[in-house]
Amino acid sequence: MNSALKFTGSPYTSFMHETKIKLSNGIELHVEMGGNPEHPPIMLIMGLGAQMLFWPDFFCKSLIDQGYRVIRFDNRDIGLSSKIRHAGPRLNTFKLMGRFALGLGNQGAPYNLYDMAEDAALLIEHLGLEKVSVIGASMGGMIAQILAARYPEKVSTLGLMFTSNNKPLLAPPFPKQLFSLIGRPQSSDEEGIVNHSVKVFNIIGSPGYINQIEIIQTARKLYRRSYYPAGVLQQFLAILCTGSLLPLGKQIQQPTLVVHGSRDRLLPPSHGKAVAKAITNAKFELIDGMGHDIPPHFIPHLSGLFADHFKLEH
Repeated sequence: MNSALKFTGSPYTSFMHETKIKLSNGIELHVEMGGNPEHPPIMLIMGLGAQMLFWPDFFCKSLIDQGYRVIRFDNRDIGLSSKIRHAGPRLNTFKLMGRFALGLGNQGAPYNLYDMAEDAALLIEHLGLEKVSVIGASMGGMIAQILAARYPEKVSTLGLMFTSNNKPLLAPPFPKQLFSLIGRPQSSDEEGIVNHSVKVFNIIGSPGYINQIEIIQTARKLYRRSYYPAGVLQQFLAILCTGSLLPLGKQIQQPTLVVHGSRDRLLPPSHGKAVAKAITNAKFELIDGMGHDIPPHFIPHLSGLFADHFKLEH
């Protein structure tokens, strides 16, 4: 572990400590770590437009209690990490989405998921860690696949949650779910943004397991911490301009566990199955009743699955 790093207590979570890390590519990432420094590290990579606090504290604590050290961070363009100012031409998102669904390449985004995977690789290096286990959720799972394929010496085991390899002609996201994620709020004041976030949580989350008071509190906390809608769009363009990850599947040699919710309507379960099929010997676990989120109800089971999967390697 890099001993020169200065950590302070997280303002959000009693058992995590935070710091900012300037990477050699110029990006600055806001990072939190928790758990015993002697324990094997798990790096968590979050999804589209999602700050690191989307990794529930209960999930992080469950992994820590099972003998791991947990690292979570804001991806570039979100939360308290570097924002990418881009003066290039405006891209036609619908045209890009059409080409993407057919497996055709797209150009023109300020960065793509390979750049975001490089951020994660440089972060592992900067933290002075040799190898980490990685859990990536949604877009974070796409980044995790690239990380495992491109930087195999940095990743010991791989866990993927409700993600995709974007191979051509997979079942598309249900329109209601997709447009809730990339749609615009009715107003840009705090109430408008919080109401919009709550609506999104309800549309993409696990039906019957969503605590309304909790999601209002979370939405408010996230809004006050950082609100940067341009970053969400740029991350979406990064996905569209990365295209299919199917060819990477063969390069991923690490033991891989793919977990997907049966009620996920943003990325239907066929996406997770496609990922597991593309990666040699990957295990696939369908969680009955789970949507595109990590509700408390499922956390003991989920954290147990990942902790057991990673233990096989340590």
